[in-house]
Amino acid sequence: MALDGVRNQIRSIPLENIAALAKSAFNNKEIIPLWFGEGDVTTPEFIGRAIYDAMLAGNTFYSHQNGIPEFRQIMADYLTGLNAAPVEMARITVTSGGMPAIMLAVQLTVNAGDNVIIIDPVWPNITGIVQMVGGQTRSVRMDLTDDGWILDVEKVAAACDGRTKAIFFASPGNPTGAVLSVEVQKQLLDLGRKTGIWIISDEVYCRMSFDQIVVPSFLDISEPEDRVLIVNSFSKSWSMTGSRLGWIVHPPSLEATMALMVQYTTSGTTTYLQYGGMAAIREGEEFVKFMTGYCRKGMEIVCDALDEIPRVTLRRRPTAAMYAFFEIDGMEDSKQACLDILESSKVGLAPGYFFGKGSEKFLRLCFCRSPEQLQVAMERLKAALR
Repeated sequence: MALDGVRNQIRSIPLENIAALAKSAFNNKEIIPLWFGEGDVTTPEFIGRAIYDAMLAGNTFYSHQNGIPEFRQIMADYLTGLNAAPVEMARITVTSGGMPAIMLAVQLTVNAGDNVIIIDPVWPNITGIVQMVGGQTRSVRMDLTDDGWILDVEKVAAACDGRTKAIFFASPGNPTGAVLSVEVQKQLLDLGRKTGIWIISDEVYCRMSFDQIVVPSFLDISEPEDRVLIVNSFSKSWSMTGSRLGWIVHPPSLEATMALMVQYTTSGTTTYLQYGGMAAIREGEEFVKFMTGYCRKGMEIVCDALDEIPRVTLRRRPTAAMYAFFEIDGMEDSKQACLDILESSKVGLAPGYFFGKGSEKFLRLCFCRSPEQLQVAMERLKAALR
């Protein structure tokens, strides 16, 4: 009855997600919560201070639709320094988090009845967003090899048709930590150029690489007016999940269009939070390095323990992001497995089937937690999965 009168596209969105799984145990202090893509490191003081000072200074009014110009220029300079090609301010629109950036990208490109190619295993929210605008999704699964997760671009091309408007993927990936090589990115870019299909690249974990300063980006290989949209967020590398601050890089010719879209959705990103973003970029490089090292240590603790569990298969240790995505021999229902582990061991994990077909025997674990907490969690998991 509650959904009577609701649009079909909204009614079709799956009700099951990680948040729903965790809801019943959200405030249970006995549980070690490794199910969300969120660590236990609070936002650093210098960012919080910048937000606080901006509020006290009266920066509580509407923002420019694309974001405060000073902030956008700081972001453009930052991205220019990280990547191989210059990025101009006209290409930056500030958003209220990574999710609104993805929503803007989908709203910009997808008509009702169009389809989006989604490279999985993938964070499931993108599927719901496409459905909300009346689009359809087509999954292309990466191949799991001894060298990690590999994307065959020929499979992507074969999945496209005349109604395909965008190809979405994340690199580094969630839940896999997989990083697309420059060669694969070039192949995708060539496919987009030949067909007119947009590339939507989720690069939220681009600074959380364990063997590089920054992973390859489409900013390195694309031209400003290519049909490429790059979404990013301050949530992970600067530990600002609750602040809801992100950005999207788009062709400069779309600057006014993006401003209009923001006007009709959020009416702009919270002004004083943008000052926190400025501080994050100006002063936060050491903190980014700390977060990457923190996750690397967590990865080592988790993967060392997983290697000791006979039922667990982890083909290759992740080289980026904050997740271990591993197979469990003999497990057919990853949701029930997570419920059983939660009940017996008080460890919260995410079931693999959330991340696409073919992942039913996988579990996802977020290792962005303190070494002490991870060691306790892994001892509990060893007992549960022996």
